[in-house]
Amino acid sequence: MTAGLKTIVALSFVLAIGFLLVILSSALFKNYLPLLVVATYVVAPLPNAICGRCATTNDFTAESDGSAVVEFGRWLTGFLVVMGMALPVMLFHCGVITMGAMIMSIAGGLLIYVTIITFSRFFQEENDWYSG
Repeated sequence: MTAGLKTIVALSFVLAIGFLLVILSSALFKNYLPLLVVATYVVAPLPNAICGRCATTNDFTAESDGSAVVEFGRWLTGFLVVMGMALPVMLFHCGVITMGAMIMSIAGGLLIYVTIITFSRFFQEENDWYSG
């Protein structure tokens, strides 16, 4: 039980640092456009979760009948993750934000995404009856 609690505390600390970097990328350079990236952080896991719930599973074969729906959810999640990384680069390329704001926003985004992925992998439920 304590290993799970230590993991949650560590992941929340890394998540807080990621959001701090994104907020500081806006506040330090007095340009609040990098905060648009936060919307992609919030929306990115949703398509994968929604499409994963929409796919039905067969109890006997452990295969999903809605694999196209699941694949679309993964594609949309990947698109949003890439957009979250590319938006600061595009804003820098257009001259709207500075290089420091771009680097801080991308670093914060990477920390946030790594935290979400680690949390979902660490606390993923596994089926005991299926080992394939």
